[in-house]
Amino acid sequence: MESLSVYIGLTVILMGFTAYMTGAAVANTWRPAWQVFVYGALLGAADRFLAFSLFEGNLLSLTAFLIDTATLTLIALASFRFNQAAKMVAQYPWLYRRTGPFSWCRVE
Repeated sequence: MESLSVYIGLTVILMGFTAYMTGAAVANTWRPAWQVFVYGALLGAADRFLAFSLFEGNLLSLTAFLIDTATLTLIALASFRFNQAAKMVAQYPWLYRRTGPFSWCRVE
């Protein structure tokens, strides 16, 4: 098992930035949200490989893969929703207004 510093440094910071950019790319190209889950699984596999190759982590640890994938998918989903809300309000300002960082509503 890797240390907490490896998890925070590699998964949360380095791969988390990659997940954030992935979620933004999916939202900015108007793709559906289910694609974030596919990319999250791929990022989780890449994270496991980097932990294995750089920090002597266990490559085939299912628990570590699921934790890494869940973390990266949540970051990507938050980024997707944040960017989707911004894009909806910017694209259709006469129709929608922003109600929070992750939501919008119809203008009455």
